[in-house]
Amino acid sequence: MAKKSIREIIQDEFKRCAIDPAHFMKKYCIIQHPTKGKTYFHLYPFQEESLTELRDSRYSIILKSRQLGISTLTAGYILWSMLFKSDFNVLVIATTKDVAKNLVTKIQVMHDNLPKWLQGGLVENNKLSLRFKNGSQVKAVSSSGTSGRSEALSLLVLDEAAFIKNIDEIWTAAQQTLATGGGCIALSTPNGTGNWFHKTWVDAQSGGQFLPIELHWSVHPERDETWRTEQDQLLGEKMAAQECDCDFVSSGHTVIDGTLLQWYKETYTKDPIEKRGFDGNYWLWDYPNYSKSYAVVADVARGDGSDYSAFHVIDIDEVRQVAEYKGKIGTTEYGNMLIGVATEWNNALLVIENANIGWATIQVAIDKGYDNLYYSYKQDAYVDEEVHLRKGYDLKNKAQMVPGFSTTSKTRPLLLSKLETYFREKGIVVHSNRCIDELFTFIWNGSRAEAQRGYNDDLVMSLGIALWIRDTALRLKQQGLDLSRKALGHFGKSNSGVYSSKTGTAQGWEWQSGDKDNDNLNWLLE
Repeated sequence: MAKKSIREIIQDEFKRCAIDPAHFMKKYCIIQHPTKGKTYFHLYPFQEESLTELRDSRYSIILKSRQLGISTLTAGYILWSMLFKSDFNVLVIATTKDVAKNLVTKIQVMHDNLPKWLQGGLVENNKLSLRFKNGSQVKAVSSSGTSGRSEALSLLVLDEAAFIKNIDEIWTAAQQTLATGGGCIALSTPNGTGNWFHKTWVDAQSGGQFLPIELHWSVHPERDETWRTEQDQLLGEKMAAQECDCDFVSSGHTVIDGTLLQWYKETYTKDPIEKRGFDGNYWLWDYPNYSKSYAVVADVARGDGSDYSAFHVIDIDEVRQVAEYKGKIGTTEYGNMLIGVATEWNNALLVIENANIGWATIQVAIDKGYDNLYYSYKQDAYVDEEVHLRKGYDLKNKAQMVPGFSTTSKTRPLLLSKLETYFREKGIVVHSNRCIDELFTFIWNGSRAEAQRGYNDDLVMSLGIALWIRDTALRLKQQGLDLSRKALGHFGKSNSGVYSSKTGTAQGWEWQSGDKDNDNLNWLLE
């Protein structure tokens, strides 16, 4: 057999590298290891298997533990694709410019350390982009509303996808750029549930568009239970569950603890017994019981088309959600709907959030003469029930009052505190999957609690108002200051401020009327 020339050996090796990305990486790619410094990329079995899946799948979603080298693996796959495919156009979108630059740097280090016969011939070399003579290129950007709106892409990489705030918009925009046959790799540790990454992962597990690749910490051959225990100590149990265990529920920064929300979802949520309305969005889990008292608490959409009008019907005595609406409806139609619903539920206390366009809906209730409309003090100082009790709450003095409820910088923390307390103590029954799903995406953004970008919190906020109003009404009733209808029920108080109904004691109903003796209204209940 004739001895191969150097040229033939290189040609054969080049062909093998072009066919087998794992061989290319293991034999020729040098990486910057955090402890070993520059070293060859010795792929672990799980990395080699993942690489094959990336090569063979158009869309891949990787749910990963921390420090498994998956970002480095992705960088190597991008380099391999650019070298052995002409005009291969890659866009990397990351949470920040530094994260984006980091991935390009990994690609550059690998490329610069390749033998000359493997290098692509750089014609552009910037911190955020590389381009080869064969027309292949990679660009990295931080997330923005216009990310992904470029020329046709061969590959879109979403790095730490669960943490990209506007990823829904990015993915929508990217559809046109991928229409010519491009693919996508979305990789991330989890960051709560209900967001794009979580929903895409769940869909992928059910045979959706993406191939799911789960990389739990245990896939790493050098990690054991001792290592995992150390992560609890280093990161805290909640963060370790996110960063190591690929645990969606324990991850994220939800206002209500994710494990508690999961418990609610498994324990209480169920399909409604009836769906009403022109849009089928008025859901019922019960029918009015004329021995009970109810509150209808409504949030009104801003009118810009980005959010929804929503309301809850709450059984005041049992603190149970019995009905719910979430939909897009005009203010007048919404007002008429609320009057009809409140009337049906025993002339329920009707609470309408009065910010912005909410006044138009409130005006409908006033014009129709609905007599159990909630009023509140004009002054923000009187938002706490303790202040109500000290100052007195006189519904007859309409000069001091304003119809509806105002969500302000002072009332909002009260609502959220009440919401968290009720859920933490499991003091409310919520049947709606829609509402629980909103809570899964209702997160702390710095010091402010709000819906993740691209999601809504209409049901969440109206529920918070409902719970605050419910407890306030009960406390005021205790003092004879009846801000709602007469039959709010008997009540007690937990240590944390959640009021609950009690049975076994007969309490007379009285109306406090200035300096006069209280009028006994028990005859109304006979």
